[in-house]
Amino acid sequence: MAGSTAHILQALGANAVIAASKGVAAVITGSGALMAETIHSAADCGNQLLLLFGVKQSRRPADATHPLGYGRALYFWSFMVALLLFVGGGVYSIYEGIHKLQHPEAVESILVGVIVLAVALAIEGWATYGNIVELNERRGAVPFFRFLRQTKDSDLVVIFGENSAAVLGLVLALVALLLAKTTGDGRWDAVGSLAVGVVLVGVAIFLAVEVKSLLVGEGADPVIETAAREIAAADPNVEGVLRVLTVQQGPGEVVVAMKVKFKPGMATGGALCDAINGFERKLEARVPEVKWTFIEPDVVD
Repeated sequence: MAGSTAHILQALGANAVIAASKGVAAVITGSGALMAETIHSAADCGNQLLLLFGVKQSRRPADATHPLGYGRALYFWSFMVALLLFVGGGVYSIYEGIHKLQHPEAVESILVGVIVLAVALAIEGWATYGNIVELNERRGAVPFFRFLRQTKDSDLVVIFGENSAAVLGLVLALVALLLAKTTGDGRWDAVGSLAVGVVLVGVAIFLAVEVKSLLVGEGADPVIETAAREIAAADPNVEGVLRVLTVQQGPGEVVVAMKVKFKPGMATGGALCDAINGFERKLEARVPEVKWTFIEPDVVD
């Protein structure tokens, strides 16, 4: 369900445990890749707290200053999460990698690091699998990656992006740690940190682009316009639809504005008002996401 926080709380709990264990392992092993992963998980915890705050803000009722409600607040905080992931995770990991390349250090007590990374990988994999299951339930027949680009539930996309990046980052950190210990060359550990940073920057840019579109004002799912036109075609009072405009105001919140040509004899009076109100009720009953419907009767576009 749009606006549910279960997937956010699941990710927050997992990342809190993982961040603490990675931090201990990073200190014991002296691994830069592990330190990058520690910063990554700690940043993810902050991200999930921001998303929870965003969900709470988006549920505020409409008022005089925000007559269409606060639904886009979640998009703003999702965008902030993308920025934090870019700076707090990606850029710092790249910096750590460059520093380790310039001053390579041998990793110690590799067993602790490997165990922590393996356990973290299992937990993150479980969380990512949960995200995929929820995405599959929501997308229906829409291809998976197309749904990721089209869905209006920014919090779900952000959590999936974070968890996917975490899984890939853990694999890279584990490989780097093993190579550094096997070869005795600390530069492999630095390469791991750099690779984690590149992954995080890439995911952050993808999330920022997707959320920016929603924040600026993106059209709703095309099926909503299709539904409006189908209802109009079946309405005996409507002669034709001149224009349909939809805007995604927040998760599960859509604004629909239409220019409709009503049949002759309904240009004024109570009959026209009844026809408009009836059309709005039909649309909002068929598509519950439609929270506001504005219909302008006209004869030309």
